Amino acid sequence: MSDRHDKVIAMLTESYCMELETVMNYLALSVNLDGVRAEQIKQALAADVGEEISHAQELGKRIKQLGGALPGSADVSVGHQVQPPSDTTDVVAAIKGVIDAEESARSQYLKTIAASDGSDPVTADLCTRLLADEEEHLVLFRGFLKEYESEMSARRALETRSAAASTH
Repeated sequence: MSDRHDKVIAMLTESYCMELETVMNYLALSVNLDGVRAEQIKQALAADVGEEISHAQELGKRIKQLGGALPGSADVSVGHQVQPPSDTTDVVAAIKGVIDAEESARSQYLKTIAASDGSDPVTADLCTRLLADEEEHLVLFRGFLKEYESEMSARRALETRSAAASTH
């Protein structure tokens, strides 16, 4: 096998591990988040868990097709993503963690596409499809963040006006 081939397998394996870590974090968030305002986020994350598992399966199949092998649990590298917040009502921190995970996956897929482009069109195509899914998730969760930050800003402005009115 060539160095380039081995590098692509290593990059796919890293993506596989990233997807598994994403599944664990999204599952934790979809169960642990509390509050009425968290329900829509929990539902979106619960739906994403299945999609991220599908990504890991597709990556695993490609790794096997290229002559590699998937790591067992002792060899899966995790702990690189922002962890779910300890405050289960901190929906904004949860959303920011999701955005960070999606941006990391996006970056990894772009690197893998660049490494495999021209020499491995099947891997490039797979990573392009997965990249599109990650970008779709980014749009959704950036929209959630925008809404939450807008609400927080409006609430702070109202509190400031209320405090100013009470001092007069």
